[in-house]
Amino acid sequence: MTQTFNRLRAQWGASIPRELMAGAVATFALIPEVIAFSFVAGVDPAVGLFASFVISIAIAFFGGRPAMVSAAAGSVALVAAPLVHAHGVQYLFAAGLLAGAVQIVFGLLRLGVLMRFVSTSVRTGFVNALAILIFSAQLPHLVGANSATWAMVALGLLVIYGLPRITTAVPSPLVCIVVVTLAGAWLHLPLKTVADLGLLPDALPRFALPDVPWSLATLRLIALPALAIAMVGLLESLMTASVVDELTDTPSAKNRECSGLGLANLAASFFGGIAGCGMIGQTVSNVRYGGRGRLSTLFAGVFLLVLMVLLKPWVSQVPVAALVAIMVMVSASTFDWASLRSVVRHPRLSSAVMLATVAVTVATDNLAAGVAVGVVMSGVFFTFKVARLLQVRTSDDAGTLVYSVAGQVFFASADMLVDAFDVREVAGRPVRIDLTQAHFWDVTAVAALDKVCQRLRKHGSPVQVRGLNAHSQALVAQLDLGLD
Repeated sequence: MTQTFNRLRAQWGASIPRELMAGAVATFALIPEVIAFSFVAGVDPAVGLFASFVISIAIAFFGGRPAMVSAAAGSVALVAAPLVHAHGVQYLFAAGLLAGAVQIVFGLLRLGVLMRFVSTSVRTGFVNALAILIFSAQLPHLVGANSATWAMVALGLLVIYGLPRITTAVPSPLVCIVVVTLAGAWLHLPLKTVADLGLLPDALPRFALPDVPWSLATLRLIALPALAIAMVGLLESLMTASVVDELTDTPSAKNRECSGLGLANLAASFFGGIAGCGMIGQTVSNVRYGGRGRLSTLFAGVFLLVLMVLLKPWVSQVPVAALVAIMVMVSASTFDWASLRSVVRHPRLSSAVMLATVAVTVATDNLAAGVAVGVVMSGVFFTFKVARLLQVRTSDDAGTLVYSVAGQVFFASADMLVDAFDVREVAGRPVRIDLTQAHFWDVTAVAALDKVCQRLRKHGSPVQVRGLNAHSQALVAQLDLGLD
């Protein structure tokens, strides 16, 4: 009981003024990106803002990583956009429910450990592809736009990158919005505004079921988008949690984070919001300004809704050009520029995995597909490299031909083991197979060893197998093979 109380006090009661200040900073950094991500997904800003409010509240209580900020994110928006454009926002809410359920099951089954199988090359490819897709989503707002739009985007980028050289007390994206909005209004420029994108919230979100037919046809329609949303959300949230782990030198409960994200996305979908995940930029801002507990996450969500309801008349006049400038900045800061140099310096197979992840993601507009291809390629390349390490050496011991096997024997190297024994050269001599330095991993490997023994005995050679470790012996016993 005392241990639980101390843990709760550490997560909720650590320096309340500092937590509130950090949460407020995260909120100011969140507002422009949530609105921008909403129009990337093709939904009203209210959908993204409602989601961010609800997700922040839920994740503060149920998440596994204190101080992490989760909200409507660009990666999920990109995955969700095709579904919204094809079938409407209600199907997005239904997909969010299914995605949340998948994430809860993922956490309950303790599958958060599977993210360890996502290699650094795949993660780098995921981040770079996300940056490219975010940037490409801005092109429709720039291609064919009037000169005023281009000028305001340039002004926004100047503010975003110039202000931090003077002061970092106020988030530069927020100042970008204020400056571009005032400049557009003062000069009476013909600019598209947030009000043209859709509705902003003017009250608390309300509980409602998605207005879709509850049928197998609907399930088939939303299944793949929901799975993509779930996997992309999990990947980005767990990556963000790992970043906070390193920044704070504290551990996090990855499986709880999976289930917590699922509950948050269920709640967001029930209250008319888009599914979301961890926000790397806002989370880092929260931590750097002193956020260490769950209160900063909770306050970020509450403060977000308060600001949006109170400032609705002003926010509706924000030019889209300001949001485009912010998203260009997000794209540039998301891209791992060092990976361009690493492509030449890193092993070719690792670079191939990273480039394939980017290529598939950009080609399909599906982050989950790119990650899946990258993970499969990583597995295949790793398997290939480990299989090549198998070695079989021969020696003579008082007339007995000794085959010393060293390395990992499994389905990919089993044929190499068989090919290393040339029964025609044995010519009936006694054979001893020394497996002291070998490990047999699966049924295919043990079956290959049995095949070698049968061939040698068929050609008149007595065979002794020595050095099988306990795991390998268990496989042999399971298959009931007489290798002795």
